[in-house]
Amino acid sequence: MSNLIPVIEPTMVLNEDVCKSNIARMAQKAKAARVTFRPHFKTHQSREIGEWFRASGVEKITVSSLNMAMKFAEWGWNDITVAFPVNCLEHEKINYLASRIRLNLLLAHSEGAQKLSACLKYPVGVYLSVDTGYHRDGVDANNYEKIDRIINIVAPDVNIKFEGFLTHAGHTYNARSKEEILQIHRDNLRMLKNIKERYINRYPQLKISIGDTPSCSLADRFGVADEIRPGNFVFYDVTQMHIGSCEWYNIAMAVKCPVVDINRDRNEAVIYGGGVHFSKEYIARPGDRPLFGLAAENHSDYWGNLIPGTELVSLSQEHGILRCSDAFIANLHVGDIITILPVHSCMTADLMKTYHMSDGKVAYHI
Repeated sequence: MSNLIPVIEPTMVLNEDVCKSNIARMAQKAKAARVTFRPHFKTHQSREIGEWFRASGVEKITVSSLNMAMKFAEWGWNDITVAFPVNCLEHEKINYLASRIRLNLLLAHSEGAQKLSACLKYPVGVYLSVDTGYHRDGVDANNYEKIDRIINIVAPDVNIKFEGFLTHAGHTYNARSKEEILQIHRDNLRMLKNIKERYINRYPQLKISIGDTPSCSLADRFGVADEIRPGNFVFYDVTQMHIGSCEWYNIAMAVKCPVVDINRDRNEAVIYGGGVHFSKEYIARPGDRPLFGLAAENHSDYWGNLIPGTELVSLSQEHGILRCSDAFIANLHVGDIITILPVHSCMTADLMKTYHMSDGKVAYHI
């Protein structure tokens, strides 16, 4: 291995070439489909990686909090959608941002609409969150009474411009095949088409914004959608590989962890890498232990093929338990470095904060 990335503790490593390839591929897909590419920056939350998006022609971005919006506005991004239901307790941040950039907010409830209207001092755009099956937030896509109620609250406000409808088909993450993901995508677009047809005469410029990585990775057509907001695709992860959104070689981020103990009787190794590094998100496997990550061959500062039969199957705060194949554990020693591809790259990045690259460069998470 190269010594450009020193590993003495859990260390997050970013393959710059793979990451830039993921960005370029999604940007080209959006261009070919004639939709606006407004990527979600919640995955990487990095000034440096943001500039890679800018180099691919991205000018509009999505974030998941006002704090994140404030940081990216500081770094020169001036068209930002906060894709999280508006929290009017943060009205000072809202007005600060609205006075400086083009800010879009997300409404999910009539009470939120009323409170936003009461606190605004500067113009903002608003999207209405529509639930097309994920059941996380927003108005049911078929509940036009509630949709009308929210629209009618904001319509008279001179500081609010109704931009359109936004949805996140997060239930694609529960799919287990490409066809299942694409069927959810088709169902999602059908519901959004009905909404657009109902309101387009009242709001001729309204936009439809969609955003899950699985759909955006596998679909080539986006129907009535005017923009896409995928985020996780920038790194991908084991979950995306598991459901068919990507291959292992599209995963751009991993964590390198030292081996601190080996139990050859159980074919297990203990690594320095636990819940505080990976989070405790996992893939459930009926009849088997949960999956927290996959081991990959060390290859220079990055990684190569997946190691058959070698998986991260348990996490506590600092400990990770690696279940190993006979062949792998036979040559394993305390002090070796194991490369782990995480189940959820967004959470791992948020915990680890620092991206190391093989040319000695370092990028930082907010």
